[in-house]
Amino acid sequence: MNRAKKFSVFTYAASIAVLAAGCSSSGQPASGTAPGSGDAKAPADGKSAEPTTLTLLIGSTGTPYPATQAVAAEAEKKLNIKIKFDIKPDGTEGDNLVKTRLATGEMADILYYNSGSLLKALNPEENFVDLSKEPYMAKLLDSYKETVTSNGKVFGVPGGSSNVGGILYNKKVYAELGLTIPKTWAEFIANSDKIKAAGKTAVIGSYKTTWTSQLFVLANQFNVQTQVPTFTQDYTANKAKYATTPAALRGFEMTGEVFKKGYYNKDFLATTYDTGLKMLAEGTGVQYPMLTSAIDALAQNYPEQQKDIGVFPIPSDDPNINGFTVWMPNSYYINKKGKNVEAAKKFVEFLISEEGQKAYMSKSKANGPYVVKGINVPDDAYEAVKDMQPYFDSGKTMPALEFISPVKGPNLESILIEVGTGQKSPADGAADYDKDVKKQAQQLNLPGW
Repeated sequence: MNRAKKFSVFTYAASIAVLAAGCSSSGQPASGTAPGSGDAKAPADGKSAEPTTLTLLIGSTGTPYPATQAVAAEAEKKLNIKIKFDIKPDGTEGDNLVKTRLATGEMADILYYNSGSLLKALNPEENFVDLSKEPYMAKLLDSYKETVTSNGKVFGVPGGSSNVGGILYNKKVYAELGLTIPKTWAEFIANSDKIKAAGKTAVIGSYKTTWTSQLFVLANQFNVQTQVPTFTQDYTANKAKYATTPAALRGFEMTGEVFKKGYYNKDFLATTYDTGLKMLAEGTGVQYPMLTSAIDALAQNYPEQQKDIGVFPIPSDDPNINGFTVWMPNSYYINKKGKNVEAAKKFVEFLISEEGQKAYMSKSKANGPYVVKGINVPDDAYEAVKDMQPYFDSGKTMPALEFISPVKGPNLESILIEVGTGQKSPADGAADYDKDVKKQAQQLNLPGW
């Protein structure tokens, strides 16, 4: 049985159990004693001890930032630990900043960053604290821990829930135009033609926020893995390529076709992620290739419209192949060279405690199953999360490639912007990406590269 299949059968069994449990409970954890809350002792003169200040590097897009702020406010009261936030940009610019900070010894005490392949590119054993032996690691699902593990050592704790990649769509507009959920790419194109004819943006492009260019390729992984079960294994071993695997090349072709058919908003190169969400909420744009982590931001900024937003998988060319590609949550990592490692350990322990998770969830609702045992999806979950339920229940999910292979090139988003603006053909884009991953694979000393 290949690794991806094992992930689907065993890994998601645990996630499905978490999701199912959430359907019959409020999912709001009860408050308890904070880990380490008795560690801070008042000085002998009776004055309050000065809090330990930790720096935390995080992006500001979406709800992880306000959710972490909520946890930090509780941690300051419970642990006498204060968090000073340092905001990083998204995408490649943010990745480069993280690498520079690590190289120059200027990394914050705690880093909020990707799980999976991008973590492994940061040399976690050299840069982050091994949390393997911390008692609270038993609370985390093995499927999650695998994504923050290197050479048997576990380096992170999760921020929020898992989520999926697919097409967010405006249900209200779909109903007005008499559209049904597409099960094939041809049906998606037919829907898009009708939306365009109605004078609306069929597919929202937000290339100003560069990472959003990648969804047709990355969220197509379920289709790839279903059609080519050995793809992940062969790709990691340098035996399979995007350019020479038709199912994998398809994501590049989708990116190019949407542009050629004129489905994007006219100003998509200058459109940001936030503007894309606004278009979707208002119904001026109807379909948005995106991660469901965006639902939180939609609910925060457009609370009345979020109920109109649903999600469906990236369609394949076969109606019998229809399922979601799943993303594990980003994670918090402790700087191994920081001056406050013990305080940082207390903070991340509090973060995944029931009390910490309750604070987190007050600002960031579930976008999928949680990966902390006992933390359930609440009954008032977003409509789009409910749309995901049948796929998880029936096992029609696969992890995104970056969580099951360490091979990911740094320039995919810029390559796909070229493909998505007609500057480069899908075949050339795929070939360029195959070259792009080589350097990272060699840096990781992967066999076959």
